[in-house]
Amino acid sequence: MTKKIFASLLVALTVIPAVAQLKNPYGYLYCHMSRRGEWTAFALSRDGENWHDLNGGNEVYDTEKLSAIEGGARDAYIARSGDGKSFVMVTTDMCNRKSRQWWNYGINLLRSDDLIHWESVTFDFRKGPDIFCDPESPDVYEDYSAIHRVWAPQVIWDENYTWPDGQRGGYFVYYSLLNSKEDQYDRIFYSYADPSFTRLTKPRLLFDWGYATIDADIVWVEADKKWHMMIKKEGGQRGIFTTKSESLTGTWPEPDESDYVDFEGNKKCEGASAFRIAGEEGWRVGYVEYSSRPIRYRICKADEYLSNFHSPEDIKGVADPQHGSFLPLTKKEYRRLEKHWK
Repeated sequence: MTKKIFASLLVALTVIPAVAQLKNPYGYLYCHMSRRGEWTAFALSRDGENWHDLNGGNEVYDTEKLSAIEGGARDAYIARSGDGKSFVMVTTDMCNRKSRQWWNYGINLLRSDDLIHWESVTFDFRKGPDIFCDPESPDVYEDYSAIHRVWAPQVIWDENYTWPDGQRGGYFVYYSLLNSKEDQYDRIFYSYADPSFTRLTKPRLLFDWGYATIDADIVWVEADKKWHMMIKKEGGQRGIFTTKSESLTGTWPEPDESDYVDFEGNKKCEGASAFRIAGEEGWRVGYVEYSSRPIRYRICKADEYLSNFHSPEDIKGVADPQHGSFLPLTKKEYRRLEKHWK
């Protein structure tokens, strides 16, 4: 076997895209935190550009019940399950409105068969190693109780992940962590959730660039067959930056300083979420521009390589948009949501 063929096979084995997107979606779901409060709201669109709120922009599940630490949910990220038959969601368990501080302690893993009825498992990272399902793994912290930020989780199905018992497939859940005793700044970590979306491995460091990073968004880009990450750098040059890797777990090089969402000037941006609209070669990228009052949720365009960002516009038709994500829907799924929230 030649080195070239071997290298190609190695990439094929280590770089597997997330659950395939619908080829001909009927419409799109924008799943997001509400700007009016710390709950998850839904909006629908047929074309990915013109949206309308469901349930008046109010919560689409019982936030107090399904966010067991603080009763608030931020930064909702939604995806199809590994088998494509149901749905998973991850949120930051946090209620700044009550605590009046920018600290929190865990995340929520939610699952649903129909996008309407949800159940959840909450992981309070302060409780330490016992909440995780791999006690034999090394710990990244000596004192878990000093964890004071677990922010903006997102999830990707990884069919190649292998569990100790030989079971294949797991959810790659990534998020930022800050331990007030052991960290100098926020870093991005990851865990794996099992197919039931109820068990989670201990945090593992994804990368450390020497400065604070939050709000990572990772997608598979078929044009160059690599994973692309969009991320907010805390401090320094403002904007949403990109980096790419051949593997979900890295190595992730520092972001490209020459190609980033730069057209907001000196305004602060975060919460990037890349998605595609059927029939378009390129990408759309939603993000929060939070220097303005009121805060603006913007969507810009990018080419098929998730590069060369341009044409930013405010989202249309959503009353209180904030950090969120996008999901293509079938006709049945779209109409079921509309019917339920009429």
